[in-house]
Amino acid sequence: MNVSANFSAKPRNFAGLNPPYSDWDKASVVILPVPYDATTEWHSGTRNGPEAIINASYYLEWFDVELGKEIYKTGIHTLPDLEPDYSSPESMNFRVYKTIRFLLENSKFVAMLGGEHSISSGAVKAYREKYQNLSVLQLDAHADLRDHYLGTKFSHACTMRRILEYCPVIQVGIRSMSLEESEFIKSHNLHNSIFAYLEEPSTLKEIINALSDNVYITIDLDVFDPSIMEAVGTPEPGGLLWQPVLSLLRQVSINRKIVGFDVVELCPDQGPSSCAFTAAKLVYKLIGYAINKI
Repeated sequence: MNVSANFSAKPRNFAGLNPPYSDWDKASVVILPVPYDATTEWHSGTRNGPEAIINASYYLEWFDVELGKEIYKTGIHTLPDLEPDYSSPESMNFRVYKTIRFLLENSKFVAMLGGEHSISSGAVKAYREKYQNLSVLQLDAHADLRDHYLGTKFSHACTMRRILEYCPVIQVGIRSMSLEESEFIKSHNLHNSIFAYLEEPSTLKEIINALSDNVYITIDLDVFDPSIMEAVGTPEPGGLLWQPVLSLLRQVSINRKIVGFDVVELCPDQGPSSCAFTAAKLVYKLIGYAINKI
């Protein structure tokens, strides 16, 4: 008797997809889980974020009501976890860069799941090598513009400072920063690239106009109001709600080319399971917005 035949086993694929829609060869999109959180300082546990998002994604409806389509039919392949390199944050950053570069060379659209935000600068370095006219849209509660933090230039608190070395950054949802970061913004005249809220319709237009033709999106989940996203390592009061964020992302997809994205800083132990599901749905929606121009 084959006892194992009596049990169902869900594939470790985003959205629980089966072949052919989860096959590497047929997929235009790849999910890259990066369970790394070496530089976090308050609530650790973002290393568990990718697994929680993938597990929650099994319960997504494949049909998207807003877009009127089954997004998964573009093909979504889920890669194994990228093994963390704990020798130094810089070494891990380089590992992410090499991996993303390989995926881009294979013509894949990459959705990276963190993990802490420090991994994003390695990804952007790879994208900048492929896309000359690139800008980054950052959705985040924190500026992440420190030059050094706790002995490293590759801390999660330095991510956008490193990315600015590659391309322009437009920041949305920022509501917390240090004096050092505030002075950096003033000295580099970055005021026009920082948007705290999305209350005015004209703000969406300003953000779109500030972006270049090719856009990489990095989303730190603490950009959301804690009332809908409690499970993050460094929560901040205030913040954005679900629909305004989707409206922004949809407009970016209509007016610019989204070339890749990451969703980072889910800390599953700090909130209800609904947070992981919200993150999974955000990933699926972003794939849906982007695939029209893949």
